[in-house]
Amino acid sequence: MGSLSIKKLIFLGFTLVALPLAIALIYSTTKVNLMSKQSSEAIFSVVALTKINRELSESQLTLERYASQYIVLKDMELKVNYLTQEQKITVLINENLILYNDDKLSQLAQQFLSIITLITQSLNTKTINDNTLEIVQAKFVTLTKISQKIHLRSDVLINNQADNIDIVAKKLNETMLNSLLTIPMILIISAIFIYLIITPLKLLISRIQSLEQGNFEQEIKLSGSPEIIEIADALEVMRLRLHALELQKSSFIRHISHELKTPLAAIREGTELLYDNSVGKLNEEQQEICYIIKDSVNKLQRLIEDLLDFNIVLDSTSLQDSEKTSIEPIVDSVLSDHKLDIKRKKLKITQNHENVSIYSNVKQVKVVLDNVISNAIKYSADHGTINITTECIDNQLQLLIKDNGSGIDDTIKEKIFDAFYQGPAPSNNHIKSSGLGLTIVKELLMRLNGDIKIESGQYNNKGTNVKITLPRAQRTGEK
Repeated sequence: MGSLSIKKLIFLGFTLVALPLAIALIYSTTKVNLMSKQSSEAIFSVVALTKINRELSESQLTLERYASQYIVLKDMELKVNYLTQEQKITVLINENLILYNDDKLSQLAQQFLSIITLITQSLNTKTINDNTLEIVQAKFVTLTKISQKIHLRSDVLINNQADNIDIVAKKLNETMLNSLLTIPMILIISAIFIYLIITPLKLLISRIQSLEQGNFEQEIKLSGSPEIIEIADALEVMRLRLHALELQKSSFIRHISHELKTPLAAIREGTELLYDNSVGKLNEEQQEICYIIKDSVNKLQRLIEDLLDFNIVLDSTSLQDSEKTSIEPIVDSVLSDHKLDIKRKKLKITQNHENVSIYSNVKQVKVVLDNVISNAIKYSADHGTINITTECIDNQLQLLIKDNGSGIDDTIKEKIFDAFYQGPAPSNNHIKSSGLGLTIVKELLMRLNGDIKIESGQYNNKGTNVKITLPRAQRTGEK
Protein backbone atom coordinates (compact mmCIF):
# COMPACT_ATOMS: atom_id res chain seq x y z
CA MET A 1 0.00 0.00 0.00
CA GLY A 2 3.02 2.25 0.34
CA SER A 3 3.04 3.06 -3.38
CA LEU A 4 -0.56 4.27 -3.33
CA SER A 5 -1.18 7.99 -3.26
CA ILE A 6 -2.63 9.52 -0.09
CA LYS A 7 -5.84 10.30 -2.01
CA LYS A 8 -6.24 6.66 -3.09
CA LEU A 9 -5.23 5.43 0.36
CA ILE A 10 -7.91 7.57 2.02
CA PHE A 11 -10.51 6.45 -0.54
CA LEU A 12 -9.58 2.79 -0.03
CA GLY A 13 -9.72 3.23 3.74
CA PHE A 14 -13.20 4.78 3.61
CA THR A 15 -14.36 2.02 1.27
CA LEU A 16 -13.09 -0.77 3.52
CA VAL A 17 -14.63 0.93 6.56
CA ALA A 18 -17.98 1.53 4.84
CA LEU A 19 -18.18 -1.98 3.34
CA PRO A 20 -18.59 -3.91 6.66
CA LEU A 21 -21.08 -1.29 7.80
CA ALA A 22 -23.13 -1.69 4.62
CA ILE A 23 -23.03 -5.52 4.84
CA ALA A 24 -24.00 -5.43 8.52
CA LEU A 25 -26.81 -2.98 7.80
CA ILE A 26 -28.23 -5.06 4.92
CA TYR A 27 -27.91 -8.29 6.91
CA SER A 28 -29.52 -6.76 10.01
CA THR A 29 -32.33 -5.17 8.01
CA THR A 30 -33.12 -8.47 6.24
CA LYS A 31 -33.09 -10.42 9.49
CA VAL A 32 -35.18 -7.83 11.31
CA ASN A 33 -37.78 -7.80 8.55
CA LEU A 34 -37.95 -11.61 8.50
CA MET A 35 -38.19 -11.90 12.25
CA SER A 36 -40.70 -9.08 12.42
CA LYS A 37 -42.87 -10.92 9.89
CA GLN A 38 -42.59 -14.16 11.88
CA SER A 39 -43.50 -12.37 15.08
CA SER A 40 -46.48 -10.68 13.45
CA GLU A 41 -47.74 -13.99 12.08
CA ALA A 42 -47.36 -15.64 15.48
CA ILE A 43 -49.21 -12.82 17.23
CA PHE A 44 -52.06 -12.85 14.69
CA SER A 45 -52.28 -16.65 14.99
CA VAL A 46 -52.58 -16.44 18.79
CA VAL A 47 -55.25 -13.74 18.56
CA ALA A 48 -57.21 -15.68 15.92
CA LEU A 49 -57.05 -18.94 17.86
CA THR A 50 -58.23 -17.23 21.05
CA LYS A 51 -61.10 -15.63 19.17
CA ILE A 52 -62.12 -18.97 17.55
CA ASN A 53 -62.20 -20.73 20.93
CA ARG A 54 -64.34 -18.02 22.44
CA GLU A 55 -66.80 -18.09 19.51
CA LEU A 56 -66.88 -21.90 19.59
CA SER A 57 -67.80 -21.93 23.29
CA GLU A 58 -70.53 -19.34 22.82
CA SER A 59 -71.93 -21.11 19.73
CA GLN A 60 -71.95 -24.47 21.54
CA LEU A 61 -74.00 -23.05 24.44
CA THR A 62 -76.44 -21.43 22.03
CA LEU A 63 -76.74 -24.65 20.00
CA GLU A 64 -77.42 -26.69 23.16
CA ARG A 65 -80.10 -24.23 24.28
CA TYR A 66 -81.93 -24.31 20.90
CA ALA A 67 -81.79 -28.13 20.78
CA SER A 68 -83.15 -28.58 24.29
CA GLN A 69 -85.93 -26.01 23.75
CA TYR A 70 -86.95 -27.62 20.44
CA ILE A 71 -87.19 -31.11 21.98
CA VAL A 72 -89.40 -29.79 24.78
CA LEU A 73 -91.51 -27.25 22.85
CA LYS A 74 -91.51 -28.79 19.35
CA ASP A 75 -91.37 -25.26 17.91
CA MET A 76 -90.10 -25.27 14.28
CA GLU A 77 -88.65 -21.79 14.68
CA LEU A 78 -86.38 -23.14 17.38
CA LYS A 79 -85.28 -25.90 15.03
CA VAL A 80 -84.52 -23.31 12.33
CA ASN A 81 -82.45 -21.36 14.85
CA TYR A 82 -80.66 -24.57 15.79
CA LEU A 83 -79.85 -25.37 12.18
CA THR A 84 -78.62 -21.81 11.60
CA GLN A 85 -76.32 -22.04 14.63
CA GLU A 86 -75.16 -25.48 13.49
CA GLN A 87 -74.22 -24.06 10.09
CA LYS A 88 -72.34 -21.24 11.81
CA ILE A 89 -70.35 -23.71 13.94
CA THR A 90 -69.61 -25.89 10.92
CA VAL A 91 -68.27 -22.93 8.94
CA LEU A 92 -66.23 -21.75 11.95
CA ILE A 93 -64.61 -25.17 12.35
CA ASN A 94 -64.11 -25.92 8.66
CA GLU A 95 -62.60 -22.53 7.84
CA ASN A 96 -60.44 -22.24 10.95
CA LEU A 97 -59.74 -25.23 13.16
CA ILE A 98 -59.62 -27.94 10.46
CA LEU A 99 -57.38 -25.79 8.25
CA TYR A 100 -55.17 -24.81 11.17
CA ASN A 101 -51.70 -26.29 10.77
CA ASP A 102 -52.04 -28.84 13.58
CA ASP A 103 -53.14 -32.49 13.08
CA LYS A 104 -54.39 -33.03 16.63
CA LEU A 105 -56.51 -29.88 16.56
CA SER A 106 -57.94 -30.87 13.16
CA GLN A 107 -58.78 -34.34 14.50
CA LEU A 108 -60.60 -32.84 17.52
CA ALA A 109 -62.48 -30.48 15.21
CA GLN A 110 -63.63 -33.43 13.08
CA GLN A 111 -64.84 -35.25 16.21
CA PHE A 112 -66.70 -32.10 17.28
CA LEU A 113 -68.49 -31.92 13.92
CA SER A 114 -69.33 -35.64 14.06
CA ILE A 115 -71.08 -35.23 17.42
CA ILE A 116 -73.04 -32.25 16.11
CA THR A 117 -74.11 -34.34 13.12
CA LEU A 118 -75.38 -37.08 15.47
CA ILE A 119 -77.28 -34.47 17.50
CA THR A 120 -78.86 -33.09 14.33
CA GLN A 121 -79.87 -36.60 13.27
CA SER A 122 -81.54 -37.10 16.66
CA LEU A 123 -83.53 -33.90 16.19
CA ASN A 124 -84.60 -34.95 12.69
CA THR A 125 -86.26 -38.18 13.85
CA LYS A 126 -90.03 -38.32 13.63
CA THR A 127 -90.48 -39.53 17.18
CA ILE A 128 -89.06 -37.05 19.72
CA ASN A 129 -89.66 -37.91 23.35
CA ASP A 130 -88.05 -37.67 26.77
CA ASN A 131 -85.54 -40.33 25.78
CA THR A 132 -84.47 -38.14 22.88
CA LEU A 133 -83.70 -35.30 25.30
CA GLU A 134 -81.46 -37.58 27.40
CA ILE A 135 -79.64 -38.80 24.31
CA VAL A 136 -79.08 -35.25 23.04
CA GLN A 137 -77.89 -34.02 26.46
CA ALA A 138 -75.49 -36.96 26.67
CA LYS A 139 -74.09 -36.04 23.27
CA PHE A 140 -73.72 -32.41 24.38
CA VAL A 141 -71.72 -33.64 27.40
CA THR A 142 -69.42 -35.47 24.99
CA LEU A 143 -69.29 -32.31 22.86
CA THR A 144 -68.27 -30.29 25.91
CA LYS A 145 -65.42 -32.70 26.66
CA ILE A 146 -64.21 -32.43 23.04
CA SER A 147 -64.51 -28.64 23.30
CA GLN A 148 -62.37 -28.68 26.45
CA LYS A 149 -59.75 -30.75 24.62
CA ILE A 150 -59.85 -28.20 21.80
CA HIS A 151 -59.28 -25.42 24.37
CA LEU A 152 -56.39 -27.33 25.96
CA ARG A 153 -54.81 -27.98 22.57
CA SER A 154 -55.29 -24.34 21.67
CA ASP A 155 -53.52 -23.32 24.89
CA VAL A 156 -50.61 -25.56 23.95
CA LEU A 157 -50.47 -23.99 20.49
CA ILE A 158 -50.69 -20.47 21.98
CA ASN A 159 -47.82 -21.28 24.36
CA ASN A 160 -45.82 -22.61 21.43
CA GLN A 161 -46.44 -19.40 19.52
CA ALA A 162 -45.36 -17.40 22.60
CA ASP A 163 -42.19 -19.49 22.76
CA ASN A 164 -41.63 -18.84 19.06
CA ILE A 165 -42.00 -15.10 19.64
CA ASP A 166 -39.45 -15.33 22.47
CA ILE A 167 -37.07 -17.28 20.21
CA VAL A 168 -37.51 -14.69 17.46
CA ALA A 169 -36.76 -11.90 19.96
CA LYS A 170 -33.59 -13.69 21.08
CA LYS A 171 -32.52 -14.23 17.48
CA LEU A 172 -33.15 -10.55 16.80
CA ASN A 173 -31.00 -9.66 19.78
CA GLU A 174 -28.24 -12.01 18.53
CA THR A 175 -28.46 -10.43 15.09
CA MET A 176 -27.99 -6.95 16.56
CA LEU A 177 -25.06 -8.18 18.66
CA ASN A 178 -23.49 -9.80 15.60
CA SER A 179 -23.86 -6.50 13.79
CA LEU A 180 -21.96 -4.82 16.61
CA LEU A 181 -19.06 -7.19 15.96
CA THR A 182 -18.32 -5.15 12.84
CA ILE A 183 -17.33 -2.21 15.07
CA PRO A 184 -14.00 -3.77 16.23
CA MET A 185 -13.31 -4.74 12.61
CA ILE A 186 -13.98 -1.16 11.50
CA LEU A 187 -11.76 0.19 14.29
CA ILE A 188 -8.94 -2.16 13.29
CA ILE A 189 -9.21 -1.17 9.63
CA SER A 190 -9.33 2.51 10.59
CA ALA A 191 -6.28 2.11 12.84
CA ILE A 192 -4.34 0.40 10.03
CA PHE A 193 -5.07 3.15 7.54
CA ILE A 194 -4.42 5.90 10.10
CA TYR A 195 -1.06 4.26 10.76
CA LEU A 196 -0.30 4.01 7.03
CA ILE A 197 -1.14 7.69 6.52
CA ILE A 198 0.27 9.18 9.74
CA THR A 199 3.56 7.23 9.95
CA PRO A 200 5.22 8.79 6.87
CA LEU A 201 3.87 12.20 7.91
CA LYS A 202 5.48 11.79 11.34
CA LEU A 203 8.77 10.86 9.65
CA LEU A 204 8.49 14.03 7.57
CA ILE A 205 7.84 16.08 10.72
CA SER A 206 10.89 14.56 12.43
CA ARG A 207 13.05 15.40 9.37
CA ILE A 208 11.70 18.97 9.34
CA GLN A 209 12.39 19.31 13.08
CA SER A 210 15.89 17.99 12.45
CA LEU A 211 16.39 20.72 9.85
CA GLU A 212 14.98 23.26 12.28
CA GLN A 213 17.60 22.23 14.82
CA GLY A 214 20.32 22.74 12.23
CA ASN A 215 21.07 19.11 11.48
CA PHE A 216 21.91 19.32 7.79
CA GLU A 217 24.14 16.24 7.69
CA GLN A 218 21.48 13.49 7.60
CA GLU A 219 20.11 12.68 4.16
CA ILE A 220 16.33 12.90 3.79
CA LYS A 221 15.09 9.82 1.95
CA LEU A 222 11.67 8.32 2.63
CA SER A 223 9.55 5.65 1.00
CA GLY A 224 5.79 5.65 0.76
CA SER A 225 3.10 7.33 -1.29
CA PRO A 226 4.08 9.55 -4.25
CA GLU A 227 3.15 12.68 -2.28
CA ILE A 228 5.45 11.71 0.60
CA ILE A 229 8.32 10.93 -1.77
CA GLU A 230 7.78 14.25 -3.55
CA ILE A 231 7.86 16.20 -0.26
CA ALA A 232 10.92 14.24 0.90
CA ASP A 233 12.73 15.05 -2.37
CA ALA A 234 11.88 18.74 -1.95
CA LEU A 235 13.16 18.67 1.64
CA GLU A 236 16.36 16.96 0.49
CA VAL A 237 16.99 19.73 -2.06
CA MET A 238 16.32 22.31 0.66
CA ARG A 239 18.65 20.47 3.07
CA LEU A 240 21.49 20.50 0.56
CA ARG A 241 21.03 24.20 -0.11
CA LEU A 242 20.80 25.04 3.59
CA HIS A 243 23.88 22.95 4.32
CA ALA A 244 25.82 24.74 1.59
CA LEU A 245 24.66 28.12 2.90
CA GLU A 246 25.61 27.20 6.45
CA LEU A 247 29.07 26.11 5.38
CA GLN A 248 29.46 29.40 3.54
CA LYS A 249 28.31 31.38 6.58
CA SER A 250 30.62 29.51 8.93
CA SER A 251 33.54 29.92 6.54
CA PHE A 252 32.77 33.63 6.12
CA ILE A 253 32.59 34.29 9.86
CA ARG A 254 35.80 32.37 10.53
CA HIS A 255 37.68 34.17 7.78
CA ILE A 256 36.34 37.64 8.54
CA SER A 257 37.00 37.19 12.26
CA HIS A 258 40.57 36.07 11.54
CA GLU A 259 41.15 38.91 9.07
CA LEU A 260 39.80 41.46 11.55
CA LYS A 261 41.71 40.15 14.56
CA THR A 262 45.11 40.48 12.86
CA PRO A 263 45.00 44.26 12.15
CA LEU A 264 42.98 44.78 15.32
CA ALA A 265 45.81 43.34 17.41
CA ALA A 266 48.22 45.86 15.85
CA ILE A 267 45.79 48.72 16.48
CA ARG A 268 45.29 47.60 20.09
CA GLU A 269 49.03 47.30 20.76
CA GLY A 270 49.73 50.66 19.10
CA THR A 271 46.96 52.32 21.07
CA GLU A 272 48.29 50.83 24.32
CA LEU A 273 51.75 52.24 23.55
CA LEU A 274 50.30 55.66 22.88
CA TYR A 275 48.02 55.54 25.92
CA ASP A 276 50.94 54.51 28.20
CA ASN A 277 53.09 57.40 26.83
CA SER A 278 55.66 54.83 25.66
CA VAL A 279 56.43 56.86 22.49
CA GLY A 280 56.13 60.28 24.00
CA LYS A 281 53.99 62.18 26.40
CA LEU A 282 50.48 63.08 25.18
CA ASN A 283 48.58 66.19 26.12
CA GLU A 284 45.18 65.94 27.78
CA GLU A 285 43.12 66.01 24.55
CA GLN A 286 45.37 63.44 22.88
CA GLN A 287 45.09 61.23 25.96
CA GLU A 288 41.27 61.43 25.81
CA ILE A 289 41.23 60.56 22.10
CA CYS A 290 43.59 57.67 22.74
CA TYR A 291 41.27 56.40 25.50
CA ILE A 292 38.29 56.51 23.13
CA ILE A 293 40.26 54.54 20.54
CA LYS A 294 41.34 52.01 23.16
CA ASP A 295 37.76 51.56 24.42
CA SER A 296 36.43 51.13 20.86
CA VAL A 297 39.11 48.55 20.09
CA ASN A 298 38.10 46.58 23.19
CA LYS A 299 34.46 46.69 22.11
CA LEU A 300 35.43 45.51 18.64
CA GLN A 301 37.50 42.71 20.18
CA ARG A 302 34.49 41.63 22.23
CA LEU A 303 32.26 41.73 19.17
CA ILE A 304 34.65 39.52 17.20
CA GLU A 305 34.75 37.00 20.04
CA ASP A 306 30.94 36.95 20.17
CA LEU A 307 30.85 36.41 16.44
CA LEU A 308 33.08 33.39 16.90
CA ASP A 309 30.69 32.10 19.58
CA PHE A 310 27.80 32.76 17.23
CA ASN A 311 29.61 30.64 14.67
CA ILE A 312 29.13 27.69 17.05
CA VAL A 313 25.41 28.07 16.50
CA LEU A 314 25.85 28.01 12.74
CA ASP A 315 28.10 24.96 12.84
CA SER A 316 25.68 22.01 12.73
CA THR A 317 28.50 19.43 12.94
CA SER A 318 29.14 20.36 16.57
CA LEU A 319 25.56 19.39 17.41
CA GLN A 320 26.50 15.73 17.14
CA ASP A 321 29.26 15.96 19.77
CA SER A 322 27.01 14.94 22.67
CA GLU A 323 28.25 13.32 25.85
CA LYS A 324 27.00 12.56 29.34
CA THR A 325 28.20 15.04 31.93
CA SER A 326 27.22 16.50 35.29
CA ILE A 327 25.84 20.04 35.19
CA GLU A 328 27.55 21.28 38.38
CA PRO A 329 31.14 21.29 36.99
CA ILE A 330 29.95 23.30 33.98
CA VAL A 331 28.40 25.94 36.29
CA ASP A 332 31.59 26.03 38.40
CA SER A 333 33.71 26.48 35.27
CA VAL A 334 31.59 29.42 34.08
CA LEU A 335 31.71 31.05 37.53
CA SER A 336 35.48 30.59 37.57
CA ASP A 337 35.76 32.44 34.24
CA HIS A 338 33.90 35.41 35.77
CA LYS A 339 35.72 35.31 39.12
CA LEU A 340 37.21 38.81 38.73
CA ASP A 341 33.86 40.44 37.85
CA ILE A 342 32.18 38.66 40.79
CA LYS A 343 34.96 39.79 43.12
CA ARG A 344 34.91 43.36 41.81
CA LYS A 345 31.16 43.73 42.46
CA LYS A 346 31.43 41.78 45.75
CA LEU A 347 28.61 39.44 44.70
CA LYS A 348 27.43 36.49 46.74
CA ILE A 349 26.85 33.30 44.75
CA THR A 350 24.54 30.65 46.28
CA GLN A 351 24.13 27.27 44.63
CA ASN A 352 21.73 24.41 45.23
CA HIS A 353 22.33 21.52 42.87
CA GLU A 354 20.78 18.10 42.64
CA ASN A 355 23.09 15.39 41.35
CA VAL A 356 21.90 15.83 37.77
CA SER A 357 23.59 14.58 34.62
CA ILE A 358 22.66 15.52 31.07
CA TYR A 359 23.42 14.00 27.69
CA SER A 360 24.18 17.01 25.52
CA ASN A 361 26.87 19.10 23.83
CA VAL A 362 29.01 20.35 26.72
CA LYS A 363 30.59 23.17 24.75
CA GLN A 364 27.22 24.58 23.71
CA VAL A 365 25.71 24.19 27.19
CA LYS A 366 28.67 26.12 28.60
CA VAL A 367 28.15 28.93 26.05
CA VAL A 368 24.48 29.12 27.13
CA LEU A 369 25.33 29.26 30.84
CA ASP A 370 28.17 31.71 30.26
CA ASN A 371 25.91 34.23 28.53
CA VAL A 372 23.08 33.93 31.07
CA ILE A 373 25.37 34.07 34.14
CA SER A 374 27.38 36.96 32.70
CA ASN A 375 24.10 38.89 32.27
CA ALA A 376 23.15 38.12 35.88
CA ILE A 377 26.56 39.44 37.03
CA LYS A 378 26.29 42.47 34.76
CA TYR A 379 22.86 43.56 35.99
CA SER A 380 23.29 42.66 39.69
CA ALA A 381 23.81 45.49 42.13
CA ASP A 382 27.08 45.69 44.07
CA HIS A 383 27.01 43.38 47.11
CA GLY A 384 24.06 41.58 45.50
CA THR A 385 23.20 37.88 45.45
CA ILE A 386 22.89 35.44 42.56
CA ASN A 387 21.07 32.16 43.22
CA ILE A 388 21.72 29.18 40.94
CA THR A 389 19.50 26.10 41.35
CA THR A 390 19.33 22.88 39.36
CA GLU A 391 16.91 19.97 39.61
CA CYS A 392 15.66 17.09 37.44
CA ILE A 393 11.93 16.96 36.63
CA ASP A 394 10.50 14.41 34.20
CA ASN A 395 13.95 13.69 32.73
CA GLN A 396 14.51 17.39 32.05
CA LEU A 397 17.11 19.65 33.60
CA GLN A 398 15.54 22.71 35.23
CA LEU A 399 18.21 25.37 35.85
CA LEU A 400 17.12 28.60 37.57
CA ILE A 401 19.37 31.66 37.74
CA LYS A 402 18.02 34.49 39.87
CA ASP A 403 19.59 37.88 40.49
CA ASN A 404 18.41 40.86 42.54
CA GLY A 405 19.09 43.52 39.93
CA SER A 406 16.69 46.13 38.58
CA GLY A 407 14.95 43.66 36.27
CA ILE A 408 13.87 44.00 32.65
CA ASP A 409 11.26 46.47 31.48
CA ASP A 410 8.22 44.79 29.89
CA THR A 411 8.54 47.08 26.84
CA ILE A 412 11.88 45.52 25.84
CA LYS A 413 11.34 41.95 27.06
CA GLU A 414 10.37 40.77 23.56
CA LYS A 415 13.48 42.36 21.99
CA ILE A 416 16.21 40.96 24.20
CA PHE A 417 16.62 37.86 22.02
CA ASP A 418 17.10 39.91 18.83
CA ALA A 419 20.61 39.90 17.36
CA PHE A 420 22.75 42.92 18.30
CA TYR A 421 20.00 44.37 20.50
CA GLN A 422 21.44 46.06 23.62
CA GLY A 423 19.16 47.15 26.40
CA PRO A 424 19.90 49.95 28.88
CA ALA A 425 23.24 49.24 30.55
CA PRO A 426 23.45 49.36 34.36
CA SER A 427 25.35 52.30 35.87
CA ASN A 428 27.88 50.06 37.63
CA ASN A 429 28.68 48.02 34.50
CA HIS A 430 32.24 47.53 33.28
CA ILE A 431 31.42 44.50 31.13
CA LYS A 432 30.95 45.41 27.49
CA SER A 433 28.31 43.67 25.38
CA SER A 434 27.79 43.06 21.68
CA GLY A 435 24.06 42.27 21.86
CA LEU A 436 24.54 38.70 20.61
CA GLY A 437 24.55 36.87 23.94
CA LEU A 438 20.85 36.03 24.35
CA THR A 439 20.52 35.48 20.59
CA ILE A 440 23.19 32.79 20.87
CA VAL A 441 21.41 31.33 23.92
CA LYS A 442 18.06 31.18 22.13
CA GLU A 443 19.50 29.58 18.99
CA LEU A 444 21.55 27.00 20.88
CA LEU A 445 18.65 25.99 23.14
CA MET A 446 16.41 25.57 20.12
CA ARG A 447 18.92 23.20 18.58
CA LEU A 448 19.39 21.35 21.85
CA ASN A 449 15.59 20.95 22.16
CA GLY A 450 15.73 23.15 25.23
CA ASP A 451 13.90 26.31 26.27
CA ILE A 452 14.45 29.55 28.16
CA LYS A 453 11.92 31.63 30.07
CA ILE A 454 12.56 35.01 31.65
CA GLU A 455 10.39 36.43 34.40
CA SER A 456 11.18 39.98 35.35
CA GLY A 457 9.73 43.42 35.90
CA GLN A 458 11.44 46.72 36.47
CA TYR A 459 11.16 48.50 39.80
CA ASN A 460 9.81 45.45 41.60
CA ASN A 461 13.04 44.82 43.52
CA LYS A 462 12.80 41.14 42.61
CA GLY A 463 15.44 41.10 39.92
CA THR A 464 15.31 38.66 37.02
CA ASN A 465 14.53 34.94 37.04
CA VAL A 466 15.94 32.97 34.10
CA LYS A 467 14.74 29.39 33.77
CA ILE A 468 16.61 27.09 31.36
CA THR A 469 15.22 23.68 30.42
CA LEU A 470 17.32 20.97 28.78
CA PRO A 471 16.17 17.43 27.80
CA ARG A 472 17.80 14.03 28.36
CA ALA A 473 18.64 14.62 32.00
CA GLN A 474 18.66 12.22 34.94
CA ARG A 475 19.66 12.16 38.56
CA THR A 476 23.06 10.64 39.11
CA GLY A 477 22.74 6.94 39.90
CA GLU A 478 19.48 6.51 37.97
CA LYS A 479 19.38 4.29 34.89
